[in-house]
Amino acid sequence: MIKEPLDAEPGGYRWYVLALLTTVSMFSIADRLVFAILLEDIKAEFAFSDGEIGLLGGLAFAATYVIVGFPAARLADRSVRRTIVAGAITFWSAMTALCGLATGFWSLFLARTGVGVGEGGSGPASQSLVADYFRREELAKAMGFLTIGASLGTAGGLLVGGQLNEAFGWRWTFVLMGLPGMVIGALVWMTMREPRRGRYAPANASIEQSPLWETARTLSRNRVFMGLAVGWAVQIMIGYALAFWMAAVMIRSFGISSGEVGLYLGLAFFIGGIPGPILGGYVAGWLTRRDERWRAWMPGAVSLGCLIPLGLSLSSVAFWPFLTLFAFAYAVYVASQAPILSGIQAAVEPSQRGFAVAIALFFNNLVGQALGLAVIGWVSDWLGPTLGAKSLTIAVFGVCLVSGALAMAVFAWTAGQMRRSGYLERMAGG
Repeated sequence: MIKEPLDAEPGGYRWYVLALLTTVSMFSIADRLVFAILLEDIKAEFAFSDGEIGLLGGLAFAATYVIVGFPAARLADRSVRRTIVAGAITFWSAMTALCGLATGFWSLFLARTGVGVGEGGSGPASQSLVADYFRREELAKAMGFLTIGASLGTAGGLLVGGQLNEAFGWRWTFVLMGLPGMVIGALVWMTMREPRRGRYAPANASIEQSPLWETARTLSRNRVFMGLAVGWAVQIMIGYALAFWMAAVMIRSFGISSGEVGLYLGLAFFIGGIPGPILGGYVAGWLTRRDERWRAWMPGAVSLGCLIPLGLSLSSVAFWPFLTLFAFAYAVYVASQAPILSGIQAAVEPSQRGFAVAIALFFNNLVGQALGLAVIGWVSDWLGPTLGAKSLTIAVFGVCLVSGALAMAVFAWTAGQMRRSGYLERMAGG
């Protein structure tokens, strides 16, 4: 039964909603990236190349994710978002389990596309819900906590996935990773209340959904939104490179088992991924109260700043310096997510929030995941005959270096558009 919208101030209940949506995000990333800890075993069983693995990890998921994201986002901008999130996590969890039944490249490719279909529905609805549960001055902090779900999912997918793989093999790992999401879906359906749309939007904000092409045209002309979306897409190539390929880098560089990689790399993602988003959210909130342009300046600076410890990590020949520097690099990187996500929500009308997130995730997955992961795989295959096991390490850092430099340029341009487009005046009057 669909509950009536919640018009009263949410109080402490909003933190329960945020925790539940963070849990949804955690399982989204865990089910997406558990493939990373299993890829060496999958590659060995089916004799896949790094290029084919890159397609399975990127294109197979991202293609359907972005296609489904648009209709799901339109639905999220006019209907009950709680229902969308509950249905999405239930479906993608079932498809994660089906990955364990794969018999070759195409059956695994199709199962991965199913995961993308489910996960494409949850992101826009979840971020739109958060924007209606938290005031604008709290939004960066809230988005920082929501980002923890991605860090926990990355760590959990590797840590739990690695241990399950050691105990039961890669097929049962997919099955066991998919089951908890169905329980979470039921919890979302039964306990989450739908807030009034646009509760904390600026005065005269548009609440009613406009026709599709009018919405698309308006967003395409919104230079602040487009700058944040494109900058995020370029910058997140770093995140996907670290989350997807780092397990293989460790196995090839240090000769350790998938269980050990899952344990240590999961620990590194946990140590870096918990304080990073929280600190990033608080710092972004403090900075943006003084100047809204920090929603662009901060992720630009972070995109370059994380490359220093990452380069030192990848050049380390000893295991523990490698892992320590990697955890620090990841903490710096994820601090950027809160200002980006809160900036996207602040830059658009309440009636456009879901669709805006879908557009951002379109660029995000097409550039950051599908293209970025595939390029790393192809470069690794190209360098392999001359560099051996080091080819993947060099491919990862090369893509991250280009990504960080381009992201800095895009975010700097976006900050300039905030001043010239009237965005700063609109926020001051909100």
